[in-house]
Amino acid sequence: MAAPTVLVFENDSSVSENLCKFVIDKANDAIKRKNVFTVGVSGGSLAKYLCNNLPNHNTDWSKWRMFFCDERYVDYNDPDCTYKVYKDNLLPNVPLTEDNIFPINPDIPVEEAAADYVKKIRTVLPGDGFPRFDLLLLGMGPDGHTCSLFPGHKLLDEASLIIAPITDSPKPPPARVTMTYPVLNNAACAVFASCGEGKADMVKRVLEPAGGDLLPAARVKPSNGDVVWFLDAGAASKLNSRQ
Repeated sequence: MAAPTVLVFENDSSVSENLCKFVIDKANDAIKRKNVFTVGVSGGSLAKYLCNNLPNHNTDWSKWRMFFCDERYVDYNDPDCTYKVYKDNLLPNVPLTEDNIFPINPDIPVEEAAADYVKKIRTVLPGDGFPRFDLLLLGMGPDGHTCSLFPGHKLLDEASLIIAPITDSPKPPPARVTMTYPVLNNAACAVFASCGEGKADMVKRVLEPAGGDLLPAARVKPSNGDVVWFLDAGAASKLNSRQ
């Protein structure tokens, strides 16, 4: 379990460019090795970075299988829907078909939506153990949460489910489905991207914890994989290792 790799760039546009080059390199390597690339994506600023710059790169999009690290339990047309962000801003600009992107089903109860999402994952990553994604692209909230794994929430201790429902999210909307730590920590590579001085305190708490309980983002530690942080100068400004 190696320490996270921390990459610092001048600004958020440089983070976006370098992040997307990294993603494409991972994709092309996976496709070369096994003819498929399995990736989990997140919303927020990470989605903006990916949608803005992935279309500028070359890859065999037909080999991509895109899942969601977490998703709000809302209709596909709801502004809170992460799938909508990618459908509106990435799919029109790359030859990634809707058959190769896997949203949750918001038309069934949230517990069933979580179980149904496991079935969707198993169509691409079959087996009995926890699925191993080539790459999980994660965000970090202002409270240090990642996916829909929030500080102090019981889902931090979930050890058996692949996808868990949540109905009491402290951040609206309250109902979501999320990957669990056993999946996050089975990935070949997990990536965070964080920009802006407003993130500096939380970035420091995650990457240079002073003791006590680790924040959710700090608990992403693949046992046989890598963690890479893409930061701009502002987000990295309080790290001791960068001063």
